[in-house]
Amino acid sequence: MDGKSLNITEEKINQLKEILPEAFTENKIDWEKLKAALGDDIEFKNERYVLNWAGKSDAFRALQTPSTDTLVPCKDESVNFDSTGNVFIEGENLEVLKVLQKSYFGKIKMIYIDPPYNTGNDTFIYPDRFSESKEEYLNRIGDKDETGLMTREGLFRKNSKDSGHYHSNWLSMMYPRLFLARNLLRDDGVIFISIDDNEVHNLRLLMNEVFGEENLLAQLVWDLGTGTAAGHFTRAHEYIVVCAKDKNILPNFIYEGKDDSISERAVKKISKGNPASPITFPKGIEFEGEDTTFNNIIGDSEKISILEGKMVFKDGKLFNSVTLEAGWAMRNQILSWLSGEETFDSKGQKVKRFFFDKKGVLQYEKERGFINPQTVLRKIASTRKGTIEIEELFGRKVMDFPKPMQLINTLIGYVTKSRDADIALDFFAGSCTTAHAVLALNKENGGNRKFICVQLPEKCDVDSEAFKAGYKTIAEIGKERIRRVIKKIQEEQEGKLDLDGNGDQDLGFKVFKLKESNFKIWRTNIETEEELIAQMQQHLEPLDEHAKIEDVLYELLIKAGVPLTAKINEQNGYVLVNDNEIALMLERADDKIIKQIIAAKPQKVFTLDRLFKNNDKLKTNTALQMKDAGIEFKVI
Repeated sequence: MDGKSLNITEEKINQLKEILPEAFTENKIDWEKLKAALGDDIEFKNERYVLNWAGKSDAFRALQTPSTDTLVPCKDESVNFDSTGNVFIEGENLEVLKVLQKSYFGKIKMIYIDPPYNTGNDTFIYPDRFSESKEEYLNRIGDKDETGLMTREGLFRKNSKDSGHYHSNWLSMMYPRLFLARNLLRDDGVIFISIDDNEVHNLRLLMNEVFGEENLLAQLVWDLGTGTAAGHFTRAHEYIVVCAKDKNILPNFIYEGKDDSISERAVKKISKGNPASPITFPKGIEFEGEDTTFNNIIGDSEKISILEGKMVFKDGKLFNSVTLEAGWAMRNQILSWLSGEETFDSKGQKVKRFFFDKKGVLQYEKERGFINPQTVLRKIASTRKGTIEIEELFGRKVMDFPKPMQLINTLIGYVTKSRDADIALDFFAGSCTTAHAVLALNKENGGNRKFICVQLPEKCDVDSEAFKAGYKTIAEIGKERIRRVIKKIQEEQEGKLDLDGNGDQDLGFKVFKLKESNFKIWRTNIETEEELIAQMQQHLEPLDEHAKIEDVLYELLIKAGVPLTAKINEQNGYVLVNDNEIALMLERADDKIIKQIIAAKPQKVFTLDRLFKNNDKLKTNTALQMKDAGIEFKVI
């Protein structure tokens, strides 16, 4: 309340900061960064406090170049494809994140990633030629061998510490992925990123640029217990950088562990500000001790006096009513609870019950509610435990030092609620510890959390245990791990009485693979009239001749912003999505099908132009009928 009217300029700047936090440096607009964020071709040259690196402009361009790729379903590699809400996507994660933008913008509650630490031995995608074009980059990362698997030579570059662009390469790889990841987070979403000493300093600066410095929640230290000798020290920890999408609206973390309540005294020392007063307690109130009788004065500094009746306890309960006088810590709450009303303490935490401890002092038990986790994670399993978890599932070590499930469980537990269908995303999924953690946590507390895991089909080394076991790629290991976890949970539940409400647990996952669009893409590098005529002839039929109808269905849904787990109901000649949200007519068009679709009253209808070939009258009439019915009609 400063007596002034609204500062319009300040309001606009705050709005811009919410939309484009990457355009601010030290809380002021960086005009060159703003121009770059909006797509202008710009180089960062001025001397000022800013994170800059060789290739940053290329990273912006990589981020801003739209993807035409799609995701195709692989039902034979999935489990319970038609009913599950879990997703595994096989493909290069930058392109996958772009494909997911419409369907999952602002829908992800929690992201965990374990990216390359840039130790000098990592191999990952980055433009090692900063002048290369988008087409050159895509051609390079798209190299495949005779079996269709991406090759290490075409896909990866080893980022040696001898490289003059050692840190720049890593930043160019991370920046566009983090930017796109932020778009996917809900406003109350949180991202966790594992990292070590090699890049933690640059990651902090990068997160400040993408998420805004004010949204940093913590830099957690994960105590590994034992470590590895490195230089002058034994490194026995890693870091986890934690950022919020919007710290101002993020609620406190909720505790949902097994020990979900805490107890405190319900009496205080009698004083002028807290005078003694009587309360009558009916028989039946719980007692945390052996059978006993108390007389006269109970307690020490917080005295309780017996005014009427006897304070007798039998079989863990107050045997008869009794009137007690004390300096009550929460008199109104006690009276409210005794009358059967829902009761909360002064901090808004729910009171579960009042009871007498073994000394006869009145206590109250409240739900754990909000927690403030420590920034040092101790007594949490190390990556060696992660290796053991893999060995127990596969019977051999098919992955070296994955993150342990307990670590991911802990992080998921901070920000998600068991009863909600919160989505956890991991786009450096590896062996899919995140998926394993979600399934295990849901089993433990009857949760409904979902996962989306993204992993590149990186080839396993021919000398590795994974390759010898028949797994050609890291993605294959991840998918098989999820299948084995599901099978294990199902076996544990067989013949077991469901007392925890876990019988309806989502034990499945949909597999999708990143592929080129089913529609022909217009080339922009045409140089001659002959090339232009040839391309126009080719695009008379926009759909690729090898395209499958089911693949086309999912591509249209993804590009219309429909989630991958949408409810799909195949009718006679058309498909209904999410009941009557969208209808798709993809195989044939006639008056009968059109009437059925209109009767279903969908909000939108998508169809292919080729279904109306040589029948402009039917196409025109269909458009008019849809308009009259208030249905949005799109012809592709």
